[in-house]
Amino acid sequence: MGALTGVRVIDMSSVIAGPFAANLLADFGAEVIKVEMPGKGDAFRQMGPYSRDGKSIRWSSMSRNKKSITLDLHFEEGKKLFLELVAKSDVIIENFRTGTLDKWGLDMETLKAANPKIIVTRITGYGQTGPRKSLSGFGTPCTAFSGVTYCCGYPDRPPVSPSYSMADYNAGLFAVVGTMIALYNRDAKGGDGQEIDVSLYESLFRTQETLVADYFINGHIRERTPKMSGSASPSGTFRTKDGKWVVIVCSTDRTFSYIANAWGREDLKEKYAKTIDRLRDDDFIMQTTADWVAGLDYQELVEICNREGVPVDLIYSIEDIFGDEHYAAREDIVEVPDDIFGTMKMPAVHPVLSGTPGKIEWAGPKLGSYNDEIYRGLLGLDEQAVGALKEKRII
Repeated sequence: MGALTGVRVIDMSSVIAGPFAANLLADFGAEVIKVEMPGKGDAFRQMGPYSRDGKSIRWSSMSRNKKSITLDLHFEEGKKLFLELVAKSDVIIENFRTGTLDKWGLDMETLKAANPKIIVTRITGYGQTGPRKSLSGFGTPCTAFSGVTYCCGYPDRPPVSPSYSMADYNAGLFAVVGTMIALYNRDAKGGDGQEIDVSLYESLFRTQETLVADYFINGHIRERTPKMSGSASPSGTFRTKDGKWVVIVCSTDRTFSYIANAWGREDLKEKYAKTIDRLRDDDFIMQTTADWVAGLDYQELVEICNREGVPVDLIYSIEDIFGDEHYAAREDIVEVPDDIFGTMKMPAVHPVLSGTPGKIEWAGPKLGSYNDEIYRGLLGLDEQAVGALKEKRII
C-alpha cells in the first residue's frame, strides 16, 4: 500500500507540468484517473522523440500508474459525468489556459458544489491573475520571462534556452508541493478544498533569490556566463588532459582550502581564504584551476579530488548513465512491461521512502482502457448506459 493510497486524482492536464505532477502522485499510490478525448487521446501519445518506426516514446513513462478514461466535456452529459467523478475525488489537476474551465461551465463554484472538499491544482504559463494570465504558456517562452534564459550561455553569444523542459518539470514539482500542502490542510486540520495557482515562470523565478537580492542591494544585472556567477570561485567546466569534460565547484571557503591543498598552493589557500577575495580575482582562480585540470588525466584528477574532498564530476551523457555502477546500485533505471514496445526503460520512483516506497505498477495505459472500471465500477453506470455514451462518442 502506497503512502497516497486512498487519494483519488483527476488528471485532465496535458504536456508537461500537469501530467508530471500527476505522475509523481501516482508513483506513491494515488489513484490517478487520466481524462482523455475519445478517439484522440492526450497529446503526449503523439509527441516526440519517436522510435525508429515512428512511435512516440514519451507516453509510457509520463503516464505510468495512471488509469485512462475517455470523456468529451463539450457535451452536457460529459460535464455531468465529470462532476459525478469530481464528487468522488480529492484532487483535479488541470493546465488549460486561465478561464477555460469557467467557459465550459466548470468554474470553481460548480466544482465545489459537486464536492466542497475538492482541491483544484491549476498550472498555467503566467498564473491565474495579472495582465499575462490569458496568454498561452509554453516552457521555453516562460523560461525566458523568468529571467533564467538571460543568464545562460556566453557573454559574446545569444542567450541559450535550456535543452529540456525545465520550467514544466519545476512547475510539476511545485504543483505536487501545493497539492500535498492543501491535502494536509484539508485532512489533518479540517480545512476546505481550495485552488492552487502554479505558473511555469514562477516555478523558475522562485529559485532566483540571489538574482533578486543582488539587483535590489547592488543594482547588479547578472549577465550571461558559463559558470555560477557571483557566488563561487572556482566554478565551471574544465577539460582534462585526456579530453574529458568535468565540473568543479568550490561554493564554500572550506572547499577552496581543499582544492588549494590539491594544488599544493598553501600561499593561495591563505591569500584567497574568503569567497569575496576569490571573486575579486576570479579570472586568476579560474585560469589556475583550468591549467591544473588540463595537466591531469581524468582518473588522476578524480583520485586527487576525492582524496582531498574537492567536489568534481564527469559531465555524463545518457550513455554514461546507462553504464554507471552507482546508477545501477541505486536501481535508478527500471524496465517495465509496455503495451507499445514490449518493455520500456524509465527513471525509477524518486524520492525513496523507507517505510512506504513508491512503485511502478504499469506503464502508460491504452486509451480508455479503464472506462469500464471507472464508469461502471466507480460511478455505477450499467452496461446499457455505458454503451449509449460510447455510441454518442461522449466516452
